[in-house]
Amino acid sequence: MVAKYYDELGNNIVQCHLCPHECIIHEGKSGICMVRSNIGGTLVAETYGSLTAANFDPIEKKPLFHFHPGMEIFSLGSVGCNFKCSCCQNYHISQTGISGFPRLVKKTLPEIISAAKENPYNIGIAYTYNEPSVWYEYMFDIAVEAQQADLKNVMVSNGFLNPKPLRDLIGYFDAFNIDLKAFDEKIYKKFTSGNLSNVLDTLGFIVKQGKHLEVTFLAIPGLNDDMTQFENMVGWINYYLGDNIPLHLSRYFPQYKMTAEATPETLLQEMALIAGKKLKYVYIGNVPIDDFQNTMCPQCGHLVIGRRGYFVHTRHLNQKGNCIFCDFEIAKV
Repeated sequence: MVAKYYDELGNNIVQCHLCPHECIIHEGKSGICMVRSNIGGTLVAETYGSLTAANFDPIEKKPLFHFHPGMEIFSLGSVGCNFKCSCCQNYHISQTGISGFPRLVKKTLPEIISAAKENPYNIGIAYTYNEPSVWYEYMFDIAVEAQQADLKNVMVSNGFLNPKPLRDLIGYFDAFNIDLKAFDEKIYKKFTSGNLSNVLDTLGFIVKQGKHLEVTFLAIPGLNDDMTQFENMVGWINYYLGDNIPLHLSRYFPQYKMTAEATPETLLQEMALIAGKKLKYVYIGNVPIDDFQNTMCPQCGHLVIGRRGYFVHTRHLNQKGNCIFCDFEIAKV
């Protein structure tokens, strides 16, 4: 599949404009994502039509806690990523190209839509597991078909995408969970090979377009746990995105190339208390801390969504997604 968003520079050299890396790619080579390759002077999206996984997941697993809570979503993944995070939990699919993952499964657009429609509890399709923006063309085509089939589209992403591809895509999408890796440019560059400013621009654009947004922050001891930086991040979310943006604080475990000890639960609780001073909804993930799993109504204080792991056991919402006790807006349903 010929890729979108690139220029030919001559001498069979191309430049990709999908993400801010703006990779200049010589013939026979790939960009930093390992899946957008120069074949004979043409940029090719090598993963088009190829998946590593297609599963029904609880929507809470994305994590999205305020978007159709308690429902399921058909989740698709492929290979490749434009970040190089040293603790990636899905490194076996994100840090490789198609030659490094021989078990790719071919799926046509009709097959995907048909599978998604089979489950009566399914609300749509999530593009997840690895970084979905690097298989942009396939994701885009699926999303168009899904929208026509009255299915929701959800993107779980690092947010490192150039403005034009994001503008072209966003009309077909309903919800996003974006990883915010740190709130410092030097840490971002060293840890991910990307940058913070482009991710912040993505977050702001999603909110301006009126799309549902939740943010995930993986707290890693000794890397991004500076409390001043964390407070600044929370303040930025509050000011630029709004105090109703759910923040998921996720516990780090040693993975891939990173061997630091797991995040202490006490650190996550401290961060959650700090964030809770400026944000209405703060959750802790990857560890069962009940006080930070449930959703309490910010207006009346009642429990409106009770969770156990990824599953909802209490849902005190009306048909509009508002609190049944005081009618405060809680979730999109």
